[in-house]
Order: sequence, then C-alpha cells, then structure tokens
Amino acid sequence: MEKRSFTSYRNPAIAVDLVVFGYHSEQLSILLLNRKEAPFKGRWTLPGAFLGLEETFRQVCQRILETKLGIADLYLEQLYSFDQPNRDPRGRVLSVAYFALVNPDHYDITAGEMANDVKWFSMEELPRLGFDHTTIVQMAAERLRAKILYHPVGFELLHHEFTLPELHRLYETILGIPIDRRNFRRKILDSGYIVMTGEKKTGAQHRHPDIYQFNSNIDPGNFTINI
Repeated sequence: MEKRSFTSYRNPAIAVDLVVFGYHSEQLSILLLNRKEAPFKGRWTLPGAFLGLEETFRQVCQRILETKLGIADLYLEQLYSFDQPNRDPRGRVLSVAYFALVNPDHYDITAGEMANDVKWFSMEELPRLGFDHTTIVQMAAERLRAKILYHPVGFELLHHEFTLPELHRLYETILGIPIDRRNFRRKILDSGYIVMTGEKKTGAQHRHPDIYQFNSNIDPGNFTINI
C-alpha cells in the first residue's frame, strides 16, 4: 500500500452550520438566512461560518449567533457531521452541524452584513434550502423529537412560567402526535421537573390553570418521560 505523508493531503475546509429552533404561536420554527452572496445567492439557508484556525466548534457557533443573528447564550448541542464531497459548490467543505433552542419572544433577531434578511419559518412551510441544509434540518428535527423524551430541552422553548396545557401542546407539536392529556399531566408531575408557582393564569374563558416553572434543583440527567 502506498504511504502518504501528512503534507501530501489536501485539507478540506470545515464549516459549522446551525439549526436554531424556536417555538411561538404553537408552532415549531427554524431561523433561516437569505444569502447575499454566491453560491445560492438570494436563497434561504441555515446560518453558518467557516472554522478559524484558532477556534473551537462552539466558538464558531457563538460567533454565528452574535454576528449573523444578534443573539447569544443559547442551548447548543452538536448534531452530526456532513461530508458528502459535492455538498458545497465552492469545493471540498465538511460541515459540523449544531442545533440551538430559543424562545423567539426573548430576543430581537437581526441580520448581519452577510445576509439580505433573517426570518423565522414554520417547520411546516420551509422554503427550498441551499446546500444540503434540508437534510441537516430533517436530522435536527429527528434529534429534537428523541431528545425531548429524556432531556428537558422543551423548557428552553417556553417562557420561564407556563401552564401544563402549554407544555402539553409543546410536546404534541414537537413529536407530531396527539398525547393523552391526563396521562401527560401525571407523568410530567411525577418527574418532579416542574413546580407550581402558586399563581394562576388569568384571562382563560372557563378555567384559570395553575402556573408552573422549571425546577432548577433537579438534575437534567435524571429526567425521562415515556409518552
């Protein structure tokens, strides 16, 4: 077998692409950028950036959030690496994808200099995306559906205080299935991961549901809920 030295290999570029999930108006959405430059000029894509020589992947994620979206300090998790040779028309580019979770009501999103616009899109009405970003979004959605059953990522998407019907609707939206309300209530309360605030939500037509908040004393690693 032919032996090749390290210097004989052509090094591909490495990019980080970010799937930012948001939840508002009882819809799961993702944040997309409209590209100002080729390739895929004028098309919607995931926010992303190339890895600098002195950067970690998470540092690139933070740079993307701050410079391209105007936000910071989100829940981040590495998703997968995408290595198809033809995934980027500019040349050999590997992508390490992350996903983030945000409550859109808590942030004012602003487009950076490299984008024409930045906009929330419902997962039910996504435009045709550039690069292989449709594949990345689909995989991120699958990960989120699995993750919400054994880690309380859903609390990143809701307000600090919420009602059980609101939490129930969040789970139904992400999982894409109807969930028995009484069974869900019992299991989520048994988990110990939410606590009552002692307040009730006003404005409800017939009932005033109790308001809950996240129990910060519980270890997230012990959370699980079987739907």
